[in-house]
Amino acid sequence: MSPVVLRKGKFRFYFFSREESRMHVHVYAADGEAKIWLEPTVELAKSYRFSKRDVTTILKIVVENQDALRNAWLDFFAR
Repeated sequence: MSPVVLRKGKFRFYFFSREESRMHVHVYAADGEAKIWLEPTVELAKSYRFSKRDVTTILKIVVENQDALRNAWLDFFAR
């Protein structure tokens, strides 16, 4: 199960269930994928096919929504 927790522009932000325990979010768009760490700070874990501009945009979106993303992570994985 991969719940979508945020949609912003062309980007879809979601979690994979039963993955590693370090808080992170995955990002998908038609032209790429990425994984962003949410702790201890927001940072790019890896990116595939996104431009540097897209990565910058993604990181900005994550920073702007980090409280909501962290709360969604805690809610989802507390189940």
